[in-house]
Amino acid sequence: MSPTRSDFYQGLRDSLPIVAAAAPFGLLFGTLAVDNGLSVGEAVLMSATVFAGASQMVGLELFDTHVAPWIIVLSVLAVNFRHVLYSAALGRRLGGMAWWQKAIAFFLLTDPQFAASEARTDRKLPLTLPWYLGMGLPVYVLWIIEGWIGAMFGRLITDPGALGIDFLLPIYFLGLVLGFRARPGWLPVVIVSGIASVLGFYTVGSPWHVSLGALAGVIVALILPPPPAAQIEAVEVTP
Repeated sequence: MSPTRSDFYQGLRDSLPIVAAAAPFGLLFGTLAVDNGLSVGEAVLMSATVFAGASQMVGLELFDTHVAPWIIVLSVLAVNFRHVLYSAALGRRLGGMAWWQKAIAFFLLTDPQFAASEARTDRKLPLTLPWYLGMGLPVYVLWIIEGWIGAMFGRLITDPGALGIDFLLPIYFLGLVLGFRARPGWLPVVIVSGIASVLGFYTVGSPWHVSLGALAGVIVALILPPPPAAQIEAVEVTP
């Protein structure tokens, strides 16, 4: 098997936990979109063009309040501001890609895609386009399909929490966060980010607490003294 094909299939395997964990949220968005007055086609189009769960939920809430379009756009950008930070961090690892390949990579960039990319580079594995597409495309395509299924049949599942499927994504993210525990400054960044996220949830509300927690973690990382170069070289992610 060629390295290109091998990387793509490895990306496919890496995407399976994300696909399974994100499915309940894709279905939930489709259901809520129809409940908020969108047609099935509009719900699918929104999943295909926005491709960001939290931003799509915010958009649904604001559509129903009849606010100015620029406020909706600004709100969606604010919720997804962390992706600017993701792109800045990940861009330095995509140096071998052409500009259009980077554009595709940034469009497919999600929270778990970023975390998995960082974990892969920590294991000294190349961040190739075949691996990136192998991981990102299944998540994207199935996100659209899940939005369609949710819009068509979502009302048949009245309580996802009763089935336990709403807990899959948090468990997946917890595993990813623990995988970075060998990085310098991991503990204070996680603690402050978690506290800020909880405070944001109870004061500002969801989904703003996600960006607030990320911003607090970035600020702490900037304040912390830089680790010795030898410590950086020794860091490896523990599965």
